[in-house]
Amino acid sequence: MPGYRKLGRTSSQRKAMLRNLATNLLYHGRIQTTETRAKEVRKVAEKLITLAVKEKDNFSEVTKTFKVAQKDAAGRRVKKDENGKRVTVYDTVERKVKVDHPTRLNARRKILSVLYPVTEVPADGRKKRSLTTSVNMAEKLFNEIAPKYESRKGGYTRIIKIGKRKGDAAEMVFIELV
Repeated sequence: MPGYRKLGRTSSQRKAMLRNLATNLLYHGRIQTTETRAKEVRKVAEKLITLAVKEKDNFSEVTKTFKVAQKDAAGRRVKKDENGKRVTVYDTVERKVKVDHPTRLNARRKILSVLYPVTEVPADGRKKRSLTTSVNMAEKLFNEIAPKYESRKGGYTRIIKIGKRKGDAAEMVFIELV
C-alpha cells in the first residue's frame, strides 16, 4: 500500500498540483479543494511550517557597508566629470543585514524548492507589470506564519467539510491555517 494518494495524475502533474495548492494555502491562509487533495496538501504544508518554526530565529544580524548612488530631487543619479568621463557619485551606507546560519539557509532552500514564486497584483485589478510585486514566500513563512505556531506542537491546518460538488459529487472542503 503506497504512502500517498495518486490523485489520478502522473507523478510530475501530482507534484505540480500539490506545490500549487501548498503555495496558495500558505499565501492566502485558506483554500477550497476536494477532500483527498486537502489531505495530501496538509502533509506538505505542515512539514514546511514545522521547518520554518524550527529555524525562524536561527540567524544573526551583521552591519555591512554598501555603496549607494547619490540621487537628485527628481530621483536621477548624480554624475560628475572625471578625466573626461561622466561618472556616478556614490555614498557609503551602513545597514544591518540578517545573515542566515547554515541550517536556516538549508531550510530556506527546501522551502523554496517546494513553493512556487508568488506575484502580487494591486487591489484595483490592473495587471500592469510595473505595479506588481514579488512575494518572498520563505520570508513570509519565517516572519509571519512561524511566530504564530511557535508554541504549537503540530496540527497547523484544519479541514472543514462543505458538502458535495454539483458536477461529480466529490466531497469539497476548506483547508485553512489554524
